[in-house]
Amino acid sequence: MERSDHATEGDPLKRGEDGTETVTGAASASGPKKRSCKGLGFSRLTHWRTAVFFLSLFLCLIIVFAFSFIMPCPVRAQYLVTWKKTFSESGLFFLFFFLFILHLRNILNRGLTVTLTFSHTVTYEFLAFEHSNDDKVKDVLFIIKNTNGTLNQTCTEAGLPSPCVFVVAVDGTDGDTLWERPLHPEFQWAHCDQGKKTSRTWHCLMSHSGNLTAINKNTGHVIWQQPQPTVLVGSLPVLSVPDLDQDQVDDVVLVASNSTLTQLILLSGKTGAQMGSTVVLDSVQTANHLIHVTVKGFYYILLQNDTDVYGLELLGIAAKAGLKTDKVMEAKANSAVTLLPIYQSNAVSLVRTKEADDSSDLLVVSGNEVALINGKTLRLKWKFSCSSVIGKPSLGHFNKDGVLDVVVEDDVGNQTKRIIILDGKSGGVLWEVRLLAIANSPGPASIYTTKSISVFIVWGLMPSESNSTKPLSISQRSYLLHPHHSEVLLEITNVTDHILSFKATLMEHGRHAAYLLLTGPESEDTNGTVVLTKQKLKQNISKDDVRHLGTSTETNEEIVEAFQRLRFSD
Repeated sequence: MERSDHATEGDPLKRGEDGTETVTGAASASGPKKRSCKGLGFSRLTHWRTAVFFLSLFLCLIIVFAFSFIMPCPVRAQYLVTWKKTFSESGLFFLFFFLFILHLRNILNRGLTVTLTFSHTVTYEFLAFEHSNDDKVKDVLFIIKNTNGTLNQTCTEAGLPSPCVFVVAVDGTDGDTLWERPLHPEFQWAHCDQGKKTSRTWHCLMSHSGNLTAINKNTGHVIWQQPQPTVLVGSLPVLSVPDLDQDQVDDVVLVASNSTLTQLILLSGKTGAQMGSTVVLDSVQTANHLIHVTVKGFYYILLQNDTDVYGLELLGIAAKAGLKTDKVMEAKANSAVTLLPIYQSNAVSLVRTKEADDSSDLLVVSGNEVALINGKTLRLKWKFSCSSVIGKPSLGHFNKDGVLDVVVEDDVGNQTKRIIILDGKSGGVLWEVRLLAIANSPGPASIYTTKSISVFIVWGLMPSESNSTKPLSISQRSYLLHPHHSEVLLEITNVTDHILSFKATLMEHGRHAAYLLLTGPESEDTNGTVVLTKQKLKQNISKDDVRHLGTSTETNEEIVEAFQRLRFSD
């Protein structure tokens, strides 16, 4: 066969870059060997890369599994189905419920009831809700007056007169005592921050025997104790305010009043010592007070008496008291304290629409009127007239406009009350019902849901369920209201005992709605048994609990299913 002297298309390696023939026959013979060596090196490199990849993956898996077994998983608390705590009759005069409760995850998941029983007690009340330890379960903090504590600690051993005051923290999971702190009697009042974040290391302030004592809720340690700077006594007279003395710790204002004057006392949040002099407002008697923050960030103390609601600028009060920090002097060149009128009414109570927001709207409640004040402008938004307002209004979302609506109870006579839900935007009536009014009945409550509405809880007795042969005080019942099914109520509680306090809340962040019920003796001078019950809100509801207010096309099963599908949110 003839051999061509020209490179062919099938033999491209015989050409150089310029297309000329540069490779001889011998060179052509050696060409394939060089190409084979390059391919072998690349193949070996690929194998090494694959080996390194799988080795790294193997090492990562080993580390992950090793840490999975070495590092212990978080231990979840073991909750008791029911726990009770009883105090002996000797020397026990009163019991103040301070902080409650309870995430209680496992109990709530199984829909069980927690009952706390106290024997021979007299006075009781919920004041706040807090965590006392690190198990993510809210605990019970209360005050007793006795000769002995729950940990066998006596007043005598603590160097105090007997009986003395004990501040006790009880574990919400099983009722065991976490800590207790004996204090000198007598007890006047107590205030806690109720979950608000502050720079202080204490959480509760107690007034007892002329002393002010700041206590840490987690350990029970006394952070500081100071003599009470005033003899005037108010009802929960403590206001938490920003740092005024520039020590990086939020401070406190005491508001004390009698029939002729009101005193404002600034206290250091760090030491409890009085800052400056006492500011006295002559001819002003204060019934309620709140701290309020304007749009521009100015802090005002709102004071309410029997005719007006007015405000005082906090920095003006500090300047009047004689504080000479840069913050005070720059903001207030003179020491004049000016009363700023906000709303004129024969007010009975002053309610903030959002507890955690010091700039939220305000409800001014009088005997026959409810008025909403704009928190940004401190101007009247709307007002609603009633026959006779019962207690304090509650708030919730009846519609989906994102504005809190107002629940008011109005006494219309003949042992009947009208429960009204008012539109938060306009003050118009969104829903109402008439129930038989029971003596000492709790006020309304609500819990927010993931559907941007709230489920409401109201107390009373349906006229169709009353028995004319028995007094109305025999039975008190609570009902659930679903805004999307407003023609029916769902009965959840039937109580024959005397109700001392009631609270509906979320037990955990964004889940587990429940209500807390405290029952006990009717008179403060009567010893008896106090029972504290926690129960899941949707527990044990059935079609037999549906109460129709009018004509409804939905069956009882559909109503119960709608309530069961509710999911709750903060």
